[in-house]
Amino acid sequence: MAVSKKHVQSFWNKFWKDKDGHVVLIQAPNVWIILWFVAEVVSLMGSSKNIANIGHIFAIIALGVWSLLELFKGVNYFRRTIGFIFASITILSVLGRGI
Repeated sequence: MAVSKKHVQSFWNKFWKDKDGHVVLIQAPNVWIILWFVAEVVSLMGSSKNIANIGHIFAIIALGVWSLLELFKGVNYFRRTIGFIFASITILSVLGRGI
């Protein structure tokens, strides 16, 4: 069965473009990415081990929520792929097998 040019173009558009036809690679940071960044900074600069651990836990949660939102509600297939990659990395990190 041959794949029609229209079908390939349709997938290509769905991968890169949103419903309005705009190419979306990156988006302005949302609340979860900002929370991840702040929590990561706290975990890296925490004055005690408890503060660093709490910051790290919040960072993992924020990145996990962001990645799942991208995976299931991303505006195009590219954003959903990014969500899948980061969800996988986050899960593997929690299991101790992360990058």
